[in-house]
Amino acid sequence: MKKTLMIAAALATAVTACTTAEQADTPEWIQLFNGKDLNDWTVKIAKHEVGENYANTFRVEDGLMKVRYDGYTDFDFQYGHIHYNTPYSAYLLRVEYRFTGEQAPGGEGWAWRNSGAMLHGQDPHTMLKDQDFPISIEGQLLGGDGTNERTTSNLCTPGTNVLMERDGELFTPHCTNSTSKTYHGDQWVTAEFLVLADSVVHHILEGDTVLTYYKPQIGGGSVSNYDPAVKEDGKVLKSGYISLQSESHPVDFRKVKLLDLEPYLHDQAKLQQVLEAVRNEG
Repeated sequence: MKKTLMIAAALATAVTACTTAEQADTPEWIQLFNGKDLNDWTVKIAKHEVGENYANTFRVEDGLMKVRYDGYTDFDFQYGHIHYNTPYSAYLLRVEYRFTGEQAPGGEGWAWRNSGAMLHGQDPHTMLKDQDFPISIEGQLLGGDGTNERTTSNLCTPGTNVLMERDGELFTPHCTNSTSKTYHGDQWVTAEFLVLADSVVHHILEGDTVLTYYKPQIGGGSVSNYDPAVKEDGKVLKSGYISLQSESHPVDFRKVKLLDLEPYLHDQAKLQQVLEAVRNEG
């Protein structure tokens, strides 16, 4: 059943092992993408060293963060991620995106109109040269083909697992569909992710929660060529890095911004107040 941001906040109960912070006033949005440059971000593309923006895959043009492949002759499994340089624990992430153009040569079929927002990800400097995806939780972003249904804001779990019920058993399938509608064409879509440390994550579209899960933690497969010392199976993910994907289809990001909710983790009334204010913005 769909839930508003307000209800999503009410469902978030005790949060474990989090840093205590003084209560603050209603926070301001942090613009992760400033519309001008990528100075606050670090690129990591498979088969390349951290910091190498191979073929200018990630670029800023016309005030947009663009993911492009005009410098590729073949995609060749060169999955990429651009990581914001500051890690976060509890937050509301808002991403405005659209798919455009044609898929790069050599891109896999499943990667057509496919991107993602990676949550609670590993530090990109701990990724090995040939590693394909960061160990993280993925808010999968998909576009429709004009005819068939294809949900977006799904869950994928490279090197991670979750619980689908608060006190449920470990859930190990790699990808899980949300209850969203399909977004066809090149339209702009606004996806939100309410992440409350290691307790609960809500995927939100148009003010409605389309997917909820609990206790994100390291484990499982669907990630290759990683450093075994980093993949500590069973370790709960209380915080981490946010990144955006390059998976072979061109995509634009118009806004990438965040509300830091860590000061409100132990004050449910204030947390609900903040989220209600966000819901009433537009």
